Amino acid sequence: MSKKYYGVIGHPIGHTLSPFIHTRLMALSGIDGEYGVYDIDINELDKKFADTLSKLNGLNVTIPHKQAIMRLLDETDETAKLYGSVNTVAFVQNDNGSTCSKGYTTDGIGFVTALENAGMSFGSTATVIGCGGVGRVFANTCAVRNCKVNLLVRESAFERTELFAESLNKRFGEGTAKVFFIGKFEGESDLLINASPVGMYPKTDYCPVSEDIISKSKSVFDAVYNPADTMLVKKARDMGIKAISGMTMLVYQAAAAQTIWNGSVFSSEDIDKLAEDCFKELNNR
Repeated sequence: MSKKYYGVIGHPIGHTLSPFIHTRLMALSGIDGEYGVYDIDINELDKKFADTLSKLNGLNVTIPHKQAIMRLLDETDETAKLYGSVNTVAFVQNDNGSTCSKGYTTDGIGFVTALENAGMSFGSTATVIGCGGVGRVFANTCAVRNCKVNLLVRESAFERTELFAESLNKRFGEGTAKVFFIGKFEGESDLLINASPVGMYPKTDYCPVSEDIISKSKSVFDAVYNPADTMLVKKARDMGIKAISGMTMLVYQAAAAQTIWNGSVFSSEDIDKLAEDCFKELNNR
């Protein structure tokens, strides 16, 4: 069996746990592989994709490339097209020796599984902070489950987020999605979701929303996993609100990527143990 090569792209990307996770997952499934890290500025994506990334067997994609990479791919699966976001790319050799790149998103799988494992429900109203690639996945996933979705964004993202909200309303019914400036939202939420990088290492003293917004939420999910307990998660727990970070989601979406690349299947026990070990790994850094 020939060695396989994988990697993750993002910017910044120094905090990533992906090599730790995928090395373990490959060992569990008997894959001889290496997993690298590629810190790529958004302006360098096209060049790096052509001369470096397309030579890999598979690729994971994180902020800020989840939407930008879609235009570089030969194919995109239906879920990724629907969500407008790609976090996993498979490079497959065709019979003629050429390489075909296909994009997928496994964020939705990881998100739903993480909530289920924590005993958290979607409820009827979800509020999503940020509307980049993963934010769109969260919004779509909530809308599929008949949630009303509030999208909280900064002024610079308001116009494009309104267009996204219109697409949700066309697909799921008028009034499904509404857009608000982050500082002007005053509504209540069954589930508050942070899909922005605010609070991520090294800027761990930041919280994406006010305490008033947090206090009006029944549960909180923060996609940020480093640190394990973000300022948002800490504030919510201090208020007696159930809150989890994105670690379990990260591991489950990585496992789904290995399934796409290699057909690997993992037990829930293996995934839960790996998530625990990821927290330990973070604490040792």
